[in-house]
Amino acid sequence: MRAIEIPKPGAADVLRLCERPLPVAGQGELRIRVHAAGINRPDVFQRMGSYAPPPGATDIPGLEVAGEIVDGDLAASGFKVGDMVCALVQGGGYAEYVTAPVEQCLPVPRGLSPLEAASLPETFFTVWSNVFDRAQLGRGETLLVQGGTSGIGVTAIQLATALGHRVFATAGSDDKARACEKLGAARGINYRTEDFAAVVRELTGDTGVDVILDMVGGDYLPREISCLADDGRIALIALLGGSKGMLDMGQVLRRRLTITGSTLRPRSVAFKAAIARQLRAKVWPLIEAGDIKPVIYESFPLEQAAKAHALMEGSTHVGKIMLQVL
Repeated sequence: MRAIEIPKPGAADVLRLCERPLPVAGQGELRIRVHAAGINRPDVFQRMGSYAPPPGATDIPGLEVAGEIVDGDLAASGFKVGDMVCALVQGGGYAEYVTAPVEQCLPVPRGLSPLEAASLPETFFTVWSNVFDRAQLGRGETLLVQGGTSGIGVTAIQLATALGHRVFATAGSDDKARACEKLGAARGINYRTEDFAAVVRELTGDTGVDVILDMVGGDYLPREISCLADDGRIALIALLGGSKGMLDMGQVLRRRLTITGSTLRPRSVAFKAAIARQLRAKVWPLIEAGDIKPVIYESFPLEQAAKAHALMEGSTHVGKIMLQVL
C-alpha cells in the first residue's frame, strides 16, 4: 500500500511517499480502506521528532481516518464488511489501509462525506474528554476556547454552543475572530490586539468564565487565572506557548480553582471506547441534525502531505486540513 513516512525528523518536506506492507487486524480490530485522513498538530510534532508514537504503534503518522471496513474482528462489533466508519487511531492514518480498535470506530454520520467524517474523531474525542469529562462544563456555564479557528477550536465552539453554553474564543486576527462568531461564539477576541482576559471580564460582568480550554500554556496561565470564575477549571491540552508559566497559588486556594491536563494518544482503548459511546449517543445526533458541521479548510492528495503540513504550520487556516486518500 502507499503511505507517508517520516524518514528523519525535520521540516515538512521530509515527509515521503513510500510503499508499506498492508497492516493486519488483530483481535478486537478492524482493517479499514482509508478514503480520507485528518492532519493534526501532533502529526507535526511527530514529524519534528518531539512526539514519538506510543510503544507498539506504527511510525506512519495520522490519528484519524474515515473509510470502508474490509475485514477484521467483526463478531459482536455491530459493523459488517463494507460499512463506512470514521476512527480514532494511534497512528497509520496517512496510508491506504489502517487498523483501528473496533471500539474506537464510529459510523459515518448520515449526510457526511468520508472527507468530512475523517475530520471528526481526533478533535471530538479530545474536546469531549477535556471540556465535558475532565473540566465538567455544566448547565449554564461559560467556556473560553484558546485558538478558536484550529481544528480543536472550531469543534469546541460548535459543540459547546449546540449544547447551550455561552462561548468566547481567541484567534490571531480580526477575520479569524469573526469566523469564531460565525461558528457560534458570543465573541471572538483578537489576541494580538486585545487583552483576552480583560475582554472576558468585561463580557461576564467581572465574574469570569467557568472553563477554559487551553492549548497554549506558558504565559497565558496567569491571565487565564485572572479571568476564571470562582470554582473555575482550566483544561490544558497542548503547550504551544511553552511548558512553564507563573501560577498564583493563593488564587487557586481562595477561589477553589482547578488546573488539569491530558493527552489522548497514549490512553487505553477502554478509555477511548467510553468517549466513543458518549459521542455516538450525545454528539452524533447533533451532527446528523446539522447543528454541528465539519469545517474543512483545504484537502490535499496523499502524496502532497508535505504541503498540508506546511499549511498547518503557517496557521492561516480556519478548521481542518485533510488528506484525500481514495
